[in-house]
Amino acid sequence: MEFFDVHFSYIDNESLEEYFVNVPEQGGSKLIPEGMPKPGVVHLVAPSSNGQLGLYRLETQMTAGNGRHAATGLGSNTAAKEAIRIGFDYFKGNLNRISTTTKYSEHEYHLHVVELFNTGTSTKTSFAALVAFCSILMNKPTQEQLVVLGDMTLGGVVSPVQDLAGSLQMALDSGATRVLLPMASASDTPTVPAEVFSKFQISFYADPVDAVFKALGVH
Repeated sequence: MEFFDVHFSYIDNESLEEYFVNVPEQGGSKLIPEGMPKPGVVHLVAPSSNGQLGLYRLETQMTAGNGRHAATGLGSNTAAKEAIRIGFDYFKGNLNRISTTTKYSEHEYHLHVVELFNTGTSTKTSFAALVAFCSILMNKPTQEQLVVLGDMTLGGVVSPVQDLAGSLQMALDSGATRVLLPMASASDTPTVPAEVFSKFQISFYADPVDAVFKALGVH
C-alpha cells in the first residue's frame, strides 16, 4: 500500500510546538528527486485519459539500430501510443534544428511511461516524449527537478495547460522546483496562487524546439 502526501508530526515537550516530518519513502516530495536525472528521463504533469491529473515519468533507453522506437507502460491504449509517436515523428523531422551532429537513424529508442500516481495513461505526452528523445540522443539530462507542461501537435502547434493551477500544485507537491510552461498558458498564470507560483523557476517556451533547448539547458 502506498500513501501520497502523508505527514507525520511530533510535539516538542518543552515548547509544545508541533513539527512535521517528511517521509521520503511515502510522501510525494521525493517523487522528483534532487540531483540531475539521467538523460532520457522526463517528468510531466498531464491529465490522464479519464481527465484526472497525474504525474508521469518517461524513461528512455537507446541502442544501436535503424531509427525505430517502441513505447511501453501504456497497456492497450492506442491513443496514448499515438501521442508518443507524434513526439517521435516531430523529433525525426526537426532534429536538424536541434542538433546538427547527431543522427536519429543510427539508433533504436525504447520509451517507458511510469504512472507515479496510478491515475491511468495519458494522451498528452507528445511534447514530453520529444524532450525525452532529444535528451537521450544528445546525452544531455533535463534540468534538475524539472516538470514539463503542455502538449503539441505533429505540426508543432503548442497547446496550453488545461488546469494550470492544479498542475503546478501537483508539481510542487512532487518535489519540482523548475517548470517548463507554454507561452499559451501565460494568460492563465493569475489563476495560480502566488505562494505556489513563486516556488518555481518558470521558463516559458513558444515552440517545441525552443522548449527542448530550455529543458536541456543548452543554447
